[in-house]
Amino acid sequence: MGDGHVTKVLAAACAVAALAAVTPVSAQEYPVKPVRIIIGFPPGGATDLVARLMAPKYSGVFKQQFIVDNRPGANGVIGSDLAAKAAPDGYTIHLATIGSLVLSPATGKVPYDPLKDFAPISQAVALQNIFVVHPNLPPRTLKDLIALARAKPGALNFASSGTASPGHLAGELFKNMAKVNLVHVPYKGGGPAMIDLVAGHVEIFVAVISTAVPQVKARKARALAVTGTKRAAALPETPTVAESALKGYEATNWYGYVAPPATPRPIVERLHKVTVSVLEMPDVRQALLDQGIEAAPNTPEQFAAYIQAETKKWAQVIKAAGIKVD
Repeated sequence: MGDGHVTKVLAAACAVAALAAVTPVSAQEYPVKPVRIIIGFPPGGATDLVARLMAPKYSGVFKQQFIVDNRPGANGVIGSDLAAKAAPDGYTIHLATIGSLVLSPATGKVPYDPLKDFAPISQAVALQNIFVVHPNLPPRTLKDLIALARAKPGALNFASSGTASPGHLAGELFKNMAKVNLVHVPYKGGGPAMIDLVAGHVEIFVAVISTAVPQVKARKARALAVTGTKRAAALPETPTVAESALKGYEATNWYGYVAPPATPRPIVERLHKVTVSVLEMPDVRQALLDQGIEAAPNTPEQFAAYIQAETKKWAQVIKAAGIKVD
């Protein structure tokens, strides 16, 4: 047996030993270093709120730091693309939104396949949008707003957290059903949009409810209506769009955790188990409810099926409305 053959045998043995050493860590001892949670929006919005509420809980269970990494832009697409292309080792997870997984892909090209380029972990939350206006704007009800918009077509604008975001589509659905002309002003997240609403730079904001609750309670914004099928516990006096003006109106929102494709199944399952346990913690559930957000965990398979169902549903709505993003 020559020296070259011996060297190859030793190299192969070392490779097997290395793999054996790594496998238990990845499957059983994960995580052995900090994990980052990518979100596609800046600080101050609802996605950021949910991620930062859950991150320390993950850290406590896993005994490793979970660090929120804000990567805003393109209605969450920049963050989702970064997550899709990250190493599939469990050390990058992503709190994705209906915007980046369903709405943006249905309105234009995105640099990933939302149904193939992620490993679903669990849906995290379900939440409503809400129509809020600057306190100086005269309307005090949604009917008042519709009347003003009809009297001044094209004179009022409405902000959203981004083109093809849930707020944008909720606003477009409102425009179509109410037969009004509002000018859409997209932002790079709910935080910046709310800052401009409070400052009076935009008149209307179709916001994720958690972004609006503090400003409504501080009387820096006026709530007109929520977009779901029932009133929100955080703002029980605020009616739904359907009950206040437009029967049959509904536009809901959700976020969920995904990992890069090919992330080992045992890691996905462990992340799923802990995500469910975190969302079932009474203090987490209450903190979410206080902001109008409901914990809504499910299995990886259920979340994958839900993404597919939502993709089909909203693609039809978007096509009918003729919404496209260049």
